[in-house]
Amino acid sequence: MSQGFSELPPLNALKVFEAVTRHLNFRLAAEELGVTQGAVAQQIRALEASLGLKLFDRLPRTLALTGAGAGYAVSIRQAFELIDEATRTLRPEPNRLTLSVTPTFASRWMLPRLPGFTTAWPDIDLRVLASERLVQFHHEGVDLAVRYGRPPFGAGLDATLLFSQTVLAVVSPALLAELGDPAASDNFQRYALLHDGHHLWPAFLAFTFPNLSLHHQHHLRFNQTALALEAAISGQGIALTSPHFVQNDLTSGRLVPAFTQQMTLDAGWYLVWPRRPRQQASVMAVRDWLLAQVSG
Repeated sequence: MSQGFSELPPLNALKVFEAVTRHLNFRLAAEELGVTQGAVAQQIRALEASLGLKLFDRLPRTLALTGAGAGYAVSIRQAFELIDEATRTLRPEPNRLTLSVTPTFASRWMLPRLPGFTTAWPDIDLRVLASERLVQFHHEGVDLAVRYGRPPFGAGLDATLLFSQTVLAVVSPALLAELGDPAASDNFQRYALLHDGHHLWPAFLAFTFPNLSLHHQHHLRFNQTALALEAAISGQGIALTSPHFVQNDLTSGRLVPAFTQQMTLDAGWYLVWPRRPRQQASVMAVRDWLLAQVSG
């Protein structure tokens, strides 16, 4: 019958010893372990006493492992690595998934829905990577992306439509009351046009005023739709956006449609993922959840 490990030194003393072997300094080891320098020194003295061996030479500004201490340090570190590996195997890391989206999509569409995602999928550790840049899936560890445009998006990628691009012009109700109905061309000239990186105003003007050639004088330009929308909310002009990005603002009355017309484009917001994803089940779960948010 096994007799256990009655000859083992206290495990806490071994943990302190392992930290000191890496720093060769009582103070630095104490900072790592969150204890006092005196407590570390006391643990090492007690360990040396229980082993009947000197593990460190105390030098003026540092410590040095003795021959016995150096050999013991290798064995103790290996033992802790085995314990760490066994614990990780017993308690595996959460299922991590990286979703790449544009900053506007993240702030205007994704963030309000994240609490619902964590409720539906508590076992998926979702990382939202917001960037205007098109990421490289395998090189940057991205599992799923939301991209604007038209498929195909690249070799080895699958895509499904999240929602089509419909362009809506929005304005603050206060500015609308001040400057009048922008559908009247004389009134429209009084509004500033808030541009974003999609550069949709020329097409939208041709769509809204097909019989007029408007040379507008007032422009404010932003690199992100989210910034143009914040400017519109603060009463600085009219912005163009997808209705999906301003649902809450329209419901609350922070924004109202500037025109009754909406312009539909031959483009959309697509979910894109590698044809051979690293985590098939998780990618499909997140994809299906995002699609359900649109249809719901």
